[in-house]
Amino acid sequence: MLQSESVSRIAIVGTGVIGASWAALFVARGLQVVATDPAPGAEENLRRAVDLAWEPLSSLGSSAGASPKNLEFTLDLERALSSADFVQENGPERLDFKVKLFADIDRLTPAGSIIASSSSGLRMTAVQAECSHPERCVIGHPFNPPHLMPLVEVVGGQKTAAQAIERTIAFYRSIGKEPIRLHKEVAGHVANRLQAALYREIAYLIAQGVVTVADADDAVSWGPGLRWAVMGPNLIFHLGGGEGGIRHFMEHLAGPMTAMWKDLGSLTELTPELRRTIVDGVIHEAGARSVEELEKERDELLLGILRLREESKRGKAGAK
Repeated sequence: MLQSESVSRIAIVGTGVIGASWAALFVARGLQVVATDPAPGAEENLRRAVDLAWEPLSSLGSSAGASPKNLEFTLDLERALSSADFVQENGPERLDFKVKLFADIDRLTPAGSIIASSSSGLRMTAVQAECSHPERCVIGHPFNPPHLMPLVEVVGGQKTAAQAIERTIAFYRSIGKEPIRLHKEVAGHVANRLQAALYREIAYLIAQGVVTVADADDAVSWGPGLRWAVMGPNLIFHLGGGEGGIRHFMEHLAGPMTAMWKDLGSLTELTPELRRTIVDGVIHEAGARSVEELEKERDELLLGILRLREESKRGKAGAK
């Protein structure tokens, strides 16, 4: 098992928003991609999504010979999987569905390939339960949209081989992703838990009448969100400690921060009234901009940030 190291042929199982985005990225990186999805209109929607993603991907730099023509679609699951080196599964987020789907993928895929799930919250230990070769099954959870956002969280189940995790991380890194390894399974993985924690406090502050929906968004995007696009909160606090760095921060500034923890909201649900408040606030904030227009605005700004980060990375590499 797990003898093959090279990855050149990818199978995409499920071509919704996440699957289509993955497909665009893989094709732009010069890989041969076969996608499958039984949903009506799946191929048409997939190709439209890839076409829309192609311009921003090209501006970031696609691999030599990369072309949307290297994307094949089939309704035949076995055909899609029969020669795959790496499978990226993007099916519905239902455990019963994924358990059966993974058992089928495991049965139809070459023995040396990796099977990764984009699941945003399910644990691989449960998903791989009925697989004959669970050692090659991993979670490879991207951040949306995967063709632009570098983060991908990698975590195995109880029966996943360490080699499979290492190969998965190496593959994602080879196509420009920024993979992180989770050493334990937790519901929602890491990034979504961080989002959930922040959003609970945002919802609490809106419910308490402290801030409007739009101002809550501005508080994040024009404040800590800008800093987090440059470096994570731990390094930011290292800078916040001045010359003493994180040690000074922990000795002198951690106290006031942890004192606020006691006052943070403890919401356990979004009440119907609060949901209406947030929906009305978001509609007002979006104004005349459609979802498609907002996506374009988001992606243009993301591209700018990614280019700056890439320039910074190249500058650091050149200085060595």
